[in-house]
Amino acid sequence: MLNRRTWLAGAAACAALAPRRAGAQAKSEITISRQPGILYMPIHVIEKRRLIEKHAEALGQPGVATKWLSFSNGGAQQDALLSGGVDIINTGTGQLLLLWDRTRGGVRGIVATTAQPLVLVSRDPRVKSLKDFAQGDRIAVPTVRVSTQAILLQMGAAEAFGPDQWGRLDPLTVQLGHPDAFVAMKNPNHEVRNHFAAPPFHHYELKTVPGAHVVANSADIIGGPLSQGQFFTTTRFAAANPVVIRAVRAAAEEAKAFIETNTREAVEIYREVTTDKTPAEDLLDLLAQPGMMEWNLYPQGTMKFAAHLHRTGALKTLPGSWKDYYLPVAHDLPGS
Repeated sequence: MLNRRTWLAGAAACAALAPRRAGAQAKSEITISRQPGILYMPIHVIEKRRLIEKHAEALGQPGVATKWLSFSNGGAQQDALLSGGVDIINTGTGQLLLLWDRTRGGVRGIVATTAQPLVLVSRDPRVKSLKDFAQGDRIAVPTVRVSTQAILLQMGAAEAFGPDQWGRLDPLTVQLGHPDAFVAMKNPNHEVRNHFAAPPFHHYELKTVPGAHVVANSADIIGGPLSQGQFFTTTRFAAANPVVIRAVRAAAEEAKAFIETNTREAVEIYREVTTDKTPAEDLLDLLAQPGMMEWNLYPQGTMKFAAHLHRTGALKTLPGSWKDYYLPVAHDLPGS
């Protein structure tokens, strides 16, 4: 039977071999993924203000058009990238590292876009820490085993129960996109009572779900900021479209500056693109909380992720540096 793991392995091998088979052609229409959540606000600003098109033209390539496709989780995005359904995706560190490894370097990062904290929320009064989870509990994550949240749970389990117990919480995870997980958390009869959420969904849950409370967050687990969103693509696409790659970096830089200096307008762009009905004032209050205005382009905490994945066997190759899985366009930046 052809399961998703087998398909991914085959597609990854094809992606890795593709650059050697044929010369790639530069594209005038670029397909890029987007996800829901204020975590991805730089992407929404880039889309609304047409920043990739603007910077591509400034770099000497006019006529570039971007087509934005919505996905609910990183797993679906990596499938689309490997199958050629999209050219560039933006999702978590786990997916980047796993695709880089499985394609033997055929997928690499462009730049990071945010390192906002991820928050594990529970409405179960029994669950106060990771040690309180038991058989029968359900923890919603965007993609089981490979999403940033799923890997953070593994890292937290290793710390809580011992290094050899890193997979102890894996059987409790269920795959739900953040909007669906939020709906489940609001339903008192739903089996999902725990959600490892990306902003702003943890904020919604803590405000609206009776008994909702914080169990853990990414900064505590990894010991500092962790890049949650970054652009990445295949090396074949990057080689054929160097101006677009440079334009993506320039667009991310401009989006960062725009959000920092025009935060209210950026929030309105986010609300328009995502159709989020949350009042702007609530979102501005969320962004005023610690760690929520973290839009740096350089990767943070990713080598700790890589070390964990290599230790557990998920990564066959341990990178020597974050620059191994990022394109040279980012190599002048600091990173970890």
